[in-house]
Amino acid sequence: MASLLHQIQHHSVTISAPLALDGGQSLPSVTIAYQSYGALASDKSNAVLVCHALTGDQYVAGNHPATGKPGWWARMVGPGKPIDTDRFFVICANVLGSCMGSSGPASPDALTGAPLGMTFPVITIGDMVRAQAMLLDHLGIARLHAVIGGSMGGMQTLAWASAYPERLASAIVIASAARHSAQNIAFHEVGRQAIMADPDWQDGQYYGGARGPTKGLAVARMAAHITYLSEAGLTEKFGRRLQARDAKSFGFDADFQIESYLRHQGLAFTDRFDANAYLYITRAMDYFDLAEAHDGQLANAFARAKDVRFTLVSFDTDWLYPTAESRRIVQALQSVGAAASFVELSAPFGHDSFLLEVPALDSIVAGSLAASLA
Repeated sequence: MASLLHQIQHHSVTISAPLALDGGQSLPSVTIAYQSYGALASDKSNAVLVCHALTGDQYVAGNHPATGKPGWWARMVGPGKPIDTDRFFVICANVLGSCMGSSGPASPDALTGAPLGMTFPVITIGDMVRAQAMLLDHLGIARLHAVIGGSMGGMQTLAWASAYPERLASAIVIASAARHSAQNIAFHEVGRQAIMADPDWQDGQYYGGARGPTKGLAVARMAAHITYLSEAGLTEKFGRRLQARDAKSFGFDADFQIESYLRHQGLAFTDRFDANAYLYITRAMDYFDLAEAHDGQLANAFARAKDVRFTLVSFDTDWLYPTAESRRIVQALQSVGAAASFVELSAPFGHDSFLLEVPALDSIVAGSLAASLA
């Protein structure tokens, strides 16, 4: 599992400056893997930062080096696409704590050279954003045309607008929330426990060995994947149809198509993701509560962001980050006088709608990026 990931050579930079973390520890230096698309204007005014979700990475467009499949948002990013690389210089960085080249649990210990494993400090969404800011400083980009992200990427976008409002003109937040709910934390905990209950997890020190916690990680992915879908979508796609058989087996094989689908999703995930990284990133999402550091008042988190143009999008079938979460953000923005537009789109795909073919979303993203040029 982890050995395949370690064979991939990612484009990255190591910044030899300490990064103070919300948990009280610090990293003496930070490695950030990233991809860029398009050309940076001479005045550096056309940079767009795309923030990826939990299981995403920096390969937003082009082919993914681990799977060979198109990047996770290839339909959105590219020449002539909504995030038009003929006009914009698009940057996507692998988040801190992940497993595609940025500093994380698989990174080597500076003293021993062995992977850090669970000695890597717990990180937050805010820590991820500060690492991205260090990358932009390294690239000489003082201000972004826009920051955009869906799901956990939307959390990063909100954190950007709160922490660095002077560094972005617009923020596009899709299918996200300003805090993780108790239900979402519960699903993540089930996934983490599945990983840590796998005997091959070995307290996180499975790197370099013949076995890793693939079974636990697959179960974690299966549980999470259910939350990305909608009941209507599952019913339409799978219903109670049997998988490659005419009758029930009266056993525990994958009788139903939905069972086979989830098992496939789980196993495929273990080829491209590290179990420890999954623990760290889900924890960062669970800790996310943008209002917490502002006396519990979400509006206070945006007090300095009055000049940022916000666009928020939710989906009517998304029960992971329902529309009510987006409305809460909009209300907070309006209370401080920030410019905020909001739309709930109808799509059958649940939370995953932001990754799939929803033409109305394409129009909103393209229009928002064009509006912020004015």
